[in-house]
Amino acid sequence: MTMSSGDDPTVQPAGEPAEQPTVSLHTGALPSLDSQELGVREALRKGDWSRAGALLREFSAPHVERFLDRTDPKDVPVVFRLLDKDVAVDVFAAIEPRQQRDLIEGLQDDDVQELFGQLQASGQARLLDEMPAEVAQQLLASLPGSQRDSAGTVLGYPAGSVGRRMRPVLIELRSEWTVAEALDAIREADIPERRQRFIARLPVVAHAHQLQGMIELSRLVTADQGATIESLMDADVLAVLATEDDETAARLCAEHDLLALPVTDETHRIVGLLTVDQAFDILEEEESEDSQRAGGSTPLAQPYLSTPVKRLFRARIVWLLVLAIGAILTVQVLEVFEETLETMVVLSLFVPLLIGTGGNTGNQAATTVTRALALGDVRPRDVVRVLRRELLVGLSLGATLGSLGLLVAGLVYSWSLGAVIGSTLLAVCTLAASVGSLMPLLAKKIGVDPAVFSNPFISTVVDALGLIVYFLIARLILGI
Repeated sequence: MTMSSGDDPTVQPAGEPAEQPTVSLHTGALPSLDSQELGVREALRKGDWSRAGALLREFSAPHVERFLDRTDPKDVPVVFRLLDKDVAVDVFAAIEPRQQRDLIEGLQDDDVQELFGQLQASGQARLLDEMPAEVAQQLLASLPGSQRDSAGTVLGYPAGSVGRRMRPVLIELRSEWTVAEALDAIREADIPERRQRFIARLPVVAHAHQLQGMIELSRLVTADQGATIESLMDADVLAVLATEDDETAARLCAEHDLLALPVTDETHRIVGLLTVDQAFDILEEEESEDSQRAGGSTPLAQPYLSTPVKRLFRARIVWLLVLAIGAILTVQVLEVFEETLETMVVLSLFVPLLIGTGGNTGNQAATTVTRALALGDVRPRDVVRVLRRELLVGLSLGATLGSLGLLVAGLVYSWSLGAVIGSTLLAVCTLAASVGSLMPLLAKKIGVDPAVFSNPFISTVVDALGLIVYFLIARLILGI
């Protein structure tokens, strides 16, 4: 059937201006995400599962993930059962392994096995690490043969290695192919839509999966159809071994602005890819862990509001007990110099100032060096250079604060006491900066996370040493 010019809405009679399409704008206020979440929480509180399910179906997968992050752990399984299957699978794959473990405890076995089977091998391995051995074996046994082999391969890599975090290679190209052949192979691979973003950078391999190069999909789709992959690929490829530390690999991926970093075995066969989104996830996790350890707490590995209170208690109590034991050192020092304090009680007035200044100086140095280690700016072999720099910084800080202490204490009390306070500040700042810079380097050298030498721990050590220095200087200058 054909249309006349009068029937075609895109053809206007000559001489008449074309009618512009109108756009209808919604001027009413759209409900905010917070108000939607409140509606779900209210429905859950009243036990109105139908309304809660209807509201949840309006949420996107990222919104559901955020909602679960802010939901009481006991309500998470209920919310999860109300989700559409596709959304539930996407959300389960996106949440933290510890959240997955808590969720599994509240779901039926059939639901758990189905969700577990939808995860990639790296996600399955991370979840199995969180589960008790008996449950982990049951979950692994529930997988089909090929999936079980893939998960077993990933589990064979050391914990904390990039092999545990890599994504599988969805398609491999050959160097002798033309662009047209490569694009046909990509289409025939029938990659699921939710995984298509993982093929932004593709590996080029020879026989036995030997890595030859990498090529970006964007370059393929714009190249001449007859060009060969070999003429277009990047042959100078940056790759990492599957046993490499995952944070190191993530930093390489981010620093070189790579869409995907190839992961190989010892024979240079490609075994997986670390994608840029995974790299940033790893770096974010490491940053979060470092900040929690620096505050004297075990990393939670999941959002705060979805963490059970008992787990919050366990994350903090161990460090508090360690620090309490360490604080006994300070008490012991005060006891040793009790006679000195009795002779000149005014010395006790400056104890909080001195130990506080020393602790803060040590924390600053430790935080700076720990960050530099994480970024690769310094290495344990740079210990002499780092110590030299921190000695100079500590001396400069101590001289500045010591001069102020000398002036204030001298004018208010006596110049001899001012000399004690000024000299102590000079010594304590220098000592604290040195100790604070050395501890992270020592930790890295012996294979311990530098963040374990957290700020409270450094403060405890510096407090005790600072008090010893203080009273020794007081005895020397005041002759007591």
